[in-house]
Amino acid sequence: MPPPRNTEASHACFHGCCPTPFRDLPESQTTVIPGSADASRHDFVVATVSSLHPNAYFTNHESLPSFKELFACFNEVYPQFSQTNLGDRIRDREYYHLSLSKHVCLDYIGHGLFSFSQMESQHPVASSSSSPLPSFQSLTLEPSFFNISYKSVKLNSQILYGNGSQELEFESKLKKRIMDFMNISESDYFMVFTANQSSAFKLLAEYYPFQSDRDLLTVYDHESEAVKVMIDSSKKKGAHVSSAEFRLPNLGIQTAKLRKKMVSKKRKKQNRGLFVFPPQSRVTGSRYSYQWMTMARENGWHVMLDACALGPKDMETLGLSLFKPDFLICSFFKIVGENPSGFGCLFIKKSSASVLQDSTSTGVGIVSLVPASGPSQLPEESENEETQLKKTEGTNPKSEIKELETPFESRNSALECRGLDHADSLGQILISIRAKCLINWLVNALISLRHPNSEASVSAVKIYGPKITFDRGPAVAFNVIDWKGEKIDPALVQKLADRNNISLSVGLLQHVEFSDKHEEEREMMFEIGTGEEGGTQISGQRGDKIPPRINVVTVTLGLLTNFEDVYRLWAFVSRFLDADFVEKERWRYKALNQKTIEL
Repeated sequence: MPPPRNTEASHACFHGCCPTPFRDLPESQTTVIPGSADASRHDFVVATVSSLHPNAYFTNHESLPSFKELFACFNEVYPQFSQTNLGDRIRDREYYHLSLSKHVCLDYIGHGLFSFSQMESQHPVASSSSSPLPSFQSLTLEPSFFNISYKSVKLNSQILYGNGSQELEFESKLKKRIMDFMNISESDYFMVFTANQSSAFKLLAEYYPFQSDRDLLTVYDHESEAVKVMIDSSKKKGAHVSSAEFRLPNLGIQTAKLRKKMVSKKRKKQNRGLFVFPPQSRVTGSRYSYQWMTMARENGWHVMLDACALGPKDMETLGLSLFKPDFLICSFFKIVGENPSGFGCLFIKKSSASVLQDSTSTGVGIVSLVPASGPSQLPEESENEETQLKKTEGTNPKSEIKELETPFESRNSALECRGLDHADSLGQILISIRAKCLINWLVNALISLRHPNSEASVSAVKIYGPKITFDRGPAVAFNVIDWKGEKIDPALVQKLADRNNISLSVGLLQHVEFSDKHEEEREMMFEIGTGEEGGTQISGQRGDKIPPRINVVTVTLGLLTNFEDVYRLWAFVSRFLDADFVEKERWRYKALNQKTIEL
């Protein structure tokens, strides 16, 4: 579906909400051929920067246009967005708790399995209620749909015998549903359930032959707990670890440096090691060419595709449907906005399974999924390896498995994953259109905030990664800057957002190269972090051996994100245009709770 043409963009809004359609474009002005793909992308950018109010800059949060006014303009600028209305109808019907609670969920990554309506229909207390909609207090004893059972088994044994007749019918059905959703063939891949994303990364590292194929090359512009677990495990086996580097301002890959690390200096073909590649950054929204996987394979690398940051149905895009990596990892959670617990999945290409070596340890994190209907049972946590791994996305603590009178599967013999069904019903094209319109509008809106009475016209928001562009992922990393030009602690921004019922994440950018023209920013953005060899180091200062690490606020748009969600986030961030906003919030909290709080 092509984006709006130039004529549509320049005449998009006659209602007074954006009579000044163009300001300085964030993209470089180059000659484009009308009707070409480049022209369509250019038109999309032009349309986006025309989607706000007169002057296109805002210095007072009280002067923001109303939601109704801007939504009308948004729909005129992005006429194709109306084709995704099915997403709004699904949200209203199946996830109405988001509207009831006015909860904006912008911190989720992965794929939701079930819907809130599906959960409510399985709950006897809620369904017997006389009110048309259940109260949230009545849903505290939610059914867990499934429980996690940890298995003490080696990975090689699991992939050879785990799919046999002893596999639970519930688990078998769920496995088939997930493989269909991910567009992965059972004839090509083994699939293993893991406790979470980190468990999947650790499991592969434990069994990959780093003793002989010694290199581990990763492509992450941010710190990832799962990647750290893989690096630690691989180093114990003698692996040499390296990473791609990224350049400001758009955090694109330093292609020459990555190619040098990837291409073998020897003419004789040999197994180099493991290349871990995410098609896009879950923090900044940067997208990377699939050709890196092809180049890696041509130079003797095994390829692991990290699909955890991909949107629903992205595995159906042409590049990923044709390229079959040796290993693939993804994660799933239960219900968006309600229950983020879930599990990870490790896919192993059958023709590559022989690469994996036997390990002295059992497959830490391999799990079985068993049906359940009662409330989740959460025992006291023990300080073991599994407990340490549950801190990342898609986590689920070990449940105490009990005999249940009416297991989930007996109530519904045909396993129903409405969350996946909803993604299937929208499809990859409409999901992509929806995400592109919303994320680019949000980026443009954040850029529009400027501090008042500032000689240097200080921007209130600093974006890291791609700005307004047709080809970007549904995530954005940014920092809020005060009127003096200093960064506001992202953890504070997250805390204040949570107080406004908006869920955000914080992330840590790394492997970022600062050129001389970014030296002033480098000095301002230094962070305290932990070096690869342990110990606390300060990064970002002159003479550092490690690249600077930048703490940021990060936002991820999902399948159910709507325009009201991104508008509310923009309105919240605009509050920082008031120089006293943080101090006012501190005193307001004290007045409400009769105690002080450290902000």
